[in-house]
Amino acid sequence: MRAERAGKGAPPVDRWNPPFCGDSEMRILFDGSWTYQGTPISRPALVRLFSSVLRRDDDGSTYLVTPVEKLSIAVEDVPFLAVEMDRDTRGAAPALTFRTNVGDVVNADAEHPLRFVIDPASGAFTPYVRVRGRLDARLTRPLAFDLADLIETGDDRRGFVASRGARFFLPDGAWGEVADEAPE
Repeated sequence: MRAERAGKGAPPVDRWNPPFCGDSEMRILFDGSWTYQGTPISRPALVRLFSSVLRRDDDGSTYLVTPVEKLSIAVEDVPFLAVEMDRDTRGAAPALTFRTNVGDVVNADAEHPLRFVIDPASGAFTPYVRVRGRLDARLTRPLAFDLADLIETGDDRRGFVASRGARFFLPDGAWGEVADEAPE
């Protein structure tokens, strides 16, 4: 797995409390691309830099935070996409590791849980993984299908995915729909 930022901690944005300075005029689109005043930000290094100072506060708003300023940023869904997944089965329990579109590497575990959203109208299965703070990554569609192949069934017939000793359960009633959508 390629790990651009593995071992590099994100800045401590959760400890910074600068004053709010306004709107950054930036937006993170559903497809993971970033814009400034409607123009795409095409430099990956710049996107990675901005992504390292993101923070989602209790009110659900997302901000770019430095020690001296805090600017709002619009996010259509979540700020990151999980673009790569590795499953290690060598230990006592399987371990899932994800890489995001901005180079973060995260292990699905109790501190970085997986969550699942099932669209009630279509039954579409959308998994997310916590990256840091309150910031999540949505798994790309190919990874969602790969993850669907890893769904297990507990004694209570509830579907779950296991990683690093934690079990991440699908919403009630979703197991049948997810199992039917899994690729063969």
